[in-house]
Order: sequence, then C-alpha cells, then structure tokens
Amino acid sequence: MAGATWPVGTLMDRLTVESGRDLLGLARPQRFPVGTVLISQGDLRNHVLLLRSHDPARSACVKITAASRSGQQGLLGIRVSGDVVGELAALRGTPRMATVTTCTDTVVHTITQRDFLDFLNSRADGWETLCRMIADRLDWANRRRLDFAGYEVPIRLARVLLELAEQYGRAVAGGYELGVRLSQTELGALIGAREDTISSALRQLRAQGLVTTAYRAVTITDFERLQVLADEF
Repeated sequence: MAGATWPVGTLMDRLTVESGRDLLGLARPQRFPVGTVLISQGDLRNHVLLLRSHDPARSACVKITAASRSGQQGLLGIRVSGDVVGELAALRGTPRMATVTTCTDTVVHTITQRDFLDFLNSRADGWETLCRMIADRLDWANRRRLDFAGYEVPIRLARVLLELAEQYGRAVAGGYELGVRLSQTELGALIGAREDTISSALRQLRAQGLVTTAYRAVTITDFERLQVLADEF
C-alpha cells in the first residue's frame, strides 16, 4: 500500500511515500464491515484511525455524525481511504466530539496517541501536512455554513454534489458517480435540509436532466449544467 494512489487531499496523499509507509506501519490493519461504529461521541479514548479499503478499485468511506443536546443527529462530513479520523482528540486530549461509522467495508490502522504524535514530530512533512488537512476541513465546514445562509436548497445540493464528485467521484457510463453512498437524510444533514426538501430538490435536478438517482446513490449526468446551477447567486 505504500505506493498506492490515495484520494486527493487526504493525509496519505499529502505525505511523502516514505512517511506514508511509516504511518501505515505504526499499527496492524483490521477489517470492519459496513455499519461498524469505530468511534463513539463522548468516548474518552484518544487513538487515531487511518482508513483504507480492502478493494483497490474503490475507496473506503466512513461518516462523521454528532448528536445535539436535543438528540438530533447531524452529518458533519465523510472520510475516505487515506484519511485519518480522531486526530483532534489525540491532539487536545478531549472526549470524542463525534461518532464515526463505516459506510463500506473498511480497513483500519488504529494508531496510539503517543505513536501518532511521535510520527508528526519526527517527520519534516508531519505537522505541516496535518495542519493543511485540518485547514481544508475547516474551509469545507465554513462553505456549508455560508451556503445555509445564502442559497436555496437545490443550489446547496448542487454545490455539495459537485464537491463530493470532484473529491471522491469517478467517471462512469453516463456521468460521474459521487464515489460515496449517502441516503437522502444524510445528504440533507450535509446541507441543513429536511429529507422531504432534499427529495423535492433531487426531483428538480432529475427533471432537468442533471442527475440520476438510485438507492443511496447519485450520478451526475450533466456536470457543466450542474456547475452553472451551483454558481447561481
């Protein structure tokens, strides 16, 4: 796996080949099936999980969710092969702020806090790479907040579909698969919309010939026209 091609923007993609090999070597891999909770919100443990897939042709995928005080669940993001999760608890020594659940069969390297910090301190590209990754995640979250305030649901949905396709998707016959499988409820959580509103927005996009949908799957059929919609003010 040291010479593997990792999804763009992930920690493994940003590290040198040598550093990536060393990071993988910090813990033995374990395979977990779909629906496994890898980290629970409120957990006091502070290890870091490095994700990868058992299938070289497809990326692993996990979802990051959190419950509010009222019990409402929100989807904060997704992570894929080459990403690390749980790094903030390791850096700050605080309880877990979110739950991490596998959306695909996922291979996980469970790295202790001490080993992860030693890795960062001993590599020239360690801290800089991690900080860039965290900054990108903050930018993504900030874009979602701006979208909530400034755009109607179809435009917010178009924007997030394009970002997912650009970051994780792959070309298929008839368009671009997102590369991650999300329910309408989960898509709604990403853009701050109810499931019925997302369902209506997807119907609009389908009627315009911009996407097709199947169970937990969206394919963009007209990337350029969806981009035009996403850029509307």
